[in-house]
Order: sequence, then C-alpha cells, then structure tokens
Amino acid sequence: MFPFRVIDEASVRKLLDMKNVIELVERAYTLKEQKEASLFPMVFHEFAPGKADMDIKSGHLKGAHIFGLKLVSWFGDNPSKELPALVGFVMVLDSDTGVPKGMMSGEPVTLMRTGAAGGIGAKYFARPESEDLLLVGSGHLAPYEIMATLSTMEHIKKVTVYNANSYERAAAFCATAKDKLKNMFLPPYQDDQELYQTLLDRIDIEYVATDNIRAATEEADIIITATPSHKPIIMKEWVKPGTHFSCVGADMAGKQEIDENLFSSARVFVDDVTQAINVGETKVAVQKGLITKDDIISEIGSVILGKTPGRLSDQDITIYDSTGIALQDLITADNVLKKAEEQGIGTIAQL
Repeated sequence: MFPFRVIDEASVRKLLDMKNVIELVERAYTLKEQKEASLFPMVFHEFAPGKADMDIKSGHLKGAHIFGLKLVSWFGDNPSKELPALVGFVMVLDSDTGVPKGMMSGEPVTLMRTGAAGGIGAKYFARPESEDLLLVGSGHLAPYEIMATLSTMEHIKKVTVYNANSYERAAAFCATAKDKLKNMFLPPYQDDQELYQTLLDRIDIEYVATDNIRAATEEADIIITATPSHKPIIMKEWVKPGTHFSCVGADMAGKQEIDENLFSSARVFVDDVTQAINVGETKVAVQKGLITKDDIISEIGSVILGKTPGRLSDQDITIYDSTGIALQDLITADNVLKKAEEQGIGTIAQL
C-alpha cells in the first residue's frame, strides 16, 4: 500500500505563488531543452461533439524524477445540473519507482502556470523598456497574465484590456483590477516587505478598457492573447515594429487569435514545436505555407539557457506560441505536493 496525498482546490490555491511558479515553469522549459523532460502524445476525445469532451496531457520530467498527467473534461450541460462545465485534475508519480505521489484540483495549477508562461514570454522576447501591455481577453486567465507580466517586466505603466464580446466586461475588470491582483497574488509575500512593496508598486498602474482594438494594438509594446477565439482578433497592419506577442489561447485545432500573416515577418518561438504546429497559434501559418516548421527559431528553453538569441533588435516583432505543456502542470503540482507535506495539508489515502 502506498500513501497518496489528495489536495482540494482551495488548498492548492493557498500553496501557489506566482514568483515561485514562474521559476518552476522556466525550469520545466530548460529541462525539456536539456533532454531531461519529454512529452507523451496528447489524447483528445469528444463524447458528444460540441457538448462534451476531454483531453489528457502527460509527460516525464526525468530531471525532476516525476511523471504524470493532467486530465480536463468539459461537459457543456453541467451548469444546468449545478455542476462546473470544466473539471480537471493533475496526478504526479515518482519516475524512479512508478509510485503515485498525489493528485489535486487542476484549475488553479492550470491558471497559474498559463499566466506564468505569458509573463515568461514577455521576459525573454519583449523589449526590456516596454511600458504598454495589451491584454486581449478579460476572463479567468486575465489576472494571472497581468500579474506574471508585471512580475517579469518592471517598466509597465499601463494595461489596456479588450474583450471582443463585451466592452462592459472589460471595463468592469479594469475597475477592480488593482484590488483583485493585490488580494489574489500578494498575500504569500507579506513576510518579505521589500518584495511585497515592489509588487505592490508594480500593480499600482493604470488599467484601461478599450473597444478599439486597432488603436490599442498600434500603441502596445506587449500583447498577450488569452481567448477561445477561432478567428484573428489582431491584424498584421496594426502592429508596430518591436511588438511582442505571447499567445496562450490557442491550445487545440481551430483556435486562432492573431493574423497568420504576422508569422512571415516575425521571430517565432514556441513551448513545443509539435504542439505548436498541430494545435497552437502557429498551426494556421504553417497550414497556409506562410512559414514552415524550420522557420520556428526555437523552443523557449533554448533561449532561457542562452543557446539561442531571442530578440535581435528593437524593431523585431516576436511571437511566443504557448500551447501549454504537461511539464508545466507536473512540475508545479509536484511543488504543491512538497509544500503540502511540509504543512500537513491534504488528505492521505492508501492505494
């Protein structure tokens, strides 16, 4: 029999902090580049097309001695049954023995590691002096993308938020953004007054909603797209030289957030080449022959390790296609399990 720790959603949220997750996600990327981590094939199944589906992302982090999976299901009729439409969990196992270490609610892990990825993209590919951040999307991911980018980019002065379906929702988000970011992300740093004040200062900037995506794009230094869109929201002719894109919304076939023509004149980086050309933002550009697989400069781990240069000049347009890989979830979840063990959090079951 093996002890197996189970951690609920509320507890997982308490054990996560953005600074730590950014470091963990960077480590996952570098382990992959060093051939110390690998992905397994994705599994996707529709129980009822357009009504219910599930997908499994899995992988092995040899360098962290773990493997495992994240399973996420979507059942569109669940809200009418007073159940969430999206349900997911992460399971982590010891890769030296095959023994399971634990499992936990997948939503807080997913939100945190996805936010971290957007901020890491800005860190390595945006101009360091970037001041204007445009966030396309004001849903669940929005505060995570903003906090991660403010954590990695110290000169941001304004965040503009665009919601393609509702200016009112973008405006409502901006009205409470400062308090939301402070309450969601700063409590873990209250014992470190210097870091707490630094992050508080980063948050204390301007948040503005827009209904003019063209004008917002023309001003932006960094653009993060975090939507479920199936058609381009941002067109190539609106984008100024030097702009960086972190695209995190396209994670399955059919999704697209930016004009595919941008790829032919940009430096393109990805988290995983195979996923990017099959289900990511890069897919349409490759399908239409605007770029080939060989035009992708590298995966981000190579840039973090200093093996491949990111931006070559202030005029470069850079795209980071973050499809979301299981390695991010697993390394984050493993860290949560370690903290939970130290603090006696979670339920221990015997398998």
